[in-house]
Amino acid sequence: MKEFPYDRISAVRYARQWAFGRNPAYYDFNAIGGDCTNFASQCIFAGANVMNFTPLYGWFYRSANDRTPSWTGVEYLFRFLTENDGEGPFAKEVPLSELEIGDVVQLGRATGDFYHSPVVVGFSRGDILIAAHTYDALDRRLSTYSFAKARGLHILGVRKG
Repeated sequence: MKEFPYDRISAVRYARQWAFGRNPAYYDFNAIGGDCTNFASQCIFAGANVMNFTPLYGWFYRSANDRTPSWTGVEYLFRFLTENDGEGPFAKEVPLSELEIGDVVQLGRATGDFYHSPVVVGFSRGDILIAAHTYDALDRRLSTYSFAKARGLHILGVRKG
């Protein structure tokens, strides 16, 4: 399996295109728990160009009823990206200061439950600018969110077999 760079520009271009809309190729999960991680996965896919079709523990989307939990679930996406040693994107948890465009921030409660996955689309005056679904946003300052915890997911690259 070969490793390739993650295309951060394509991920951000996708985020900017679809931040306030819905790509008809994907189901909109807003009415059943939120669309933020589905949107984050779409952005990551735009930059990775490969899915991991391992049943249950991979990272893929064919339809609303044929997808892995990691495509739409905050904790499952974190686990997939940080533990993936197979095909697809892989990442490590980093301090927010080490994030780059195309990376993901996950916001959580003091209890350690993480509930939101916005995508980094830029930086301004020391603040991270994000794009997100559920509460649609583009170039929103991360500092305007209310959260107890935040973790960064820095995408290191993509493996293709």
